[in-house]
Amino acid sequence: MKTYIVGGAVRDELLGVAVKDRDYVVVGATPEQMIAQGYTPVGKDFPVFLHPVTHEEYALARTERKTAPGYKGFVFHTDASVTLEQDLIRRDLTVNAMAKDADGEIVDPFGGKQDLAQRIFRHVSPAFAEDPVRILRVARFAARFPQFSVATETNALMQTMVAAGEVDALVPERVWQELARGLMEQQPSRMFAVLRACGALKRILPELDILWGVPQPASYHPEIDAGVHVMMVVDYAAQQNFSLPIRCAALFHDLGKGVTPPELWPRHHGHEMHSVKLVDAVCQRLRIPNDSRDLALMTAREHGNIGRALELRAATIVSLFERCDAFRKPQRFIDMLQASECDHRGRTGFEEKPFPQNAYLQSALAAAQTVNGGEIAALTQQRYPDQPGSIPEAIRTARIKAVALAIAEDSAAGRSCN
Repeated sequence: MKTYIVGGAVRDELLGVAVKDRDYVVVGATPEQMIAQGYTPVGKDFPVFLHPVTHEEYALARTERKTAPGYKGFVFHTDASVTLEQDLIRRDLTVNAMAKDADGEIVDPFGGKQDLAQRIFRHVSPAFAEDPVRILRVARFAARFPQFSVATETNALMQTMVAAGEVDALVPERVWQELARGLMEQQPSRMFAVLRACGALKRILPELDILWGVPQPASYHPEIDAGVHVMMVVDYAAQQNFSLPIRCAALFHDLGKGVTPPELWPRHHGHEMHSVKLVDAVCQRLRIPNDSRDLALMTAREHGNIGRALELRAATIVSLFERCDAFRKPQRFIDMLQASECDHRGRTGFEEKPFPQNAYLQSALAAAQTVNGGEIAALTQQRYPDQPGSIPEAIRTARIKAVALAIAEDSAAGRSCN
C-alpha cells in the first residue's frame, strides 16, 4: 500500500505556483483496509475516503471504461492490483499525469515534466476523447496558464470530438461551471481561443462565436473586430480582479452585434436590445445563476446609455436609476458601471483613457439617494389626501432636482470626457 500526491498539486509545485489543493491516490489497498485505518468512505461512483485527521480526500487507484456518450458514461474499476501508471494514464493532460511519492520522488511515465518545461498541453492517451469535459478543462487551463499552448495533435483530437457530437452531450450546468471557472482565471480570452480553435465554441456558445469577423466603426473601435473587442473587455475585467457577474456581463454585453445584417456594417444601431434577447436565451440555456444573469442583461441593455451619461438630462438619469432598480440595489448598479468601464477600456488605445461616467453616475445616484421618500410621501399625502398616485411623482421630482444639482456641481468642477 503506497500513497502518492497526484495531478495539479504536482504540476503547480514544479511550476513554483502556490498549491491550493492536494489529491491523493492510494495504490495496493482495498476499501476494507482503508476503513480499518480510520478513513471514511465518501465516494459515490468510485472509492474515495477522507483522512481521519486532515479530512483530505484519498482515492483508490482506478481504471475506467467508456459505456455511453457524454461525461457520465463511465464504469470505474478499482482493486489492489491497479497500478499507479494505470491510474495516471486515464488523466487528461501529461502535465496533470505526474505523481509524487512520500520521499518526494516524481513519477512521470508520460513526459509531463518535458511538456511542462515546453509549456505545452498534450493529452495523455486516446482515452482523452472519451470525456468531452476535457475540452473545457484544457480551455480553462489555457486561461489559467496563458503562456501554454495546446499541442497540435491534442487540438486535432478535440476537433474530432466536436465533429462526433461529444460536446453536444454536455449538460448545461457543467458547461457553465467550467466557463465560470475559466472566466475567473488570469486571462479568460485564452479559454475562448482554445474553444474556437477546436470548434467547440460554435457548439457551446454560437451567439459569442459569431462575433469574430464582425466589424465595428474604427473611430470607436480601433481593434475593428467585435470578437476581439469582447475578449479585450473580459481580459480587462480579469486584470481588475472583478467578480464573476461583472466578467459575465463583460463577456455577453455585445452579443447583439452578431445579428446585425452585413449590409449595415460596421454600424450596429439598436444592438443593445438584440443583445438583451440573446443574453436571456444564453442564460436560460446554460442555467446561469441569477446574479450573473441579471447583471449581464442590465449591462447589455444599458451600456450604451452609460457611455452617453454625461450628455443625459437629470430626468433621464433618474429614469435610468429606476429601470435598473438602483435605489434598492445600488451595488448591482455600481457593478454595471464597472462592466461598462471594461467595455470602454477594452479597445485598442483606450486602455488608459478616462471613463468619468462611472464616478459621474455614482455621484448622481448618491445625490438621488439623499431624498427622503418617507418624508415626501407624508407631506404629499397631507396636501393631496385624495391623490395617492401623486406620491411617486413627488419623490421622482425631488430626485430629479437632487440629480440636477449634482450635475451642475459636477459641471462646475470641470469634469469632461476628455
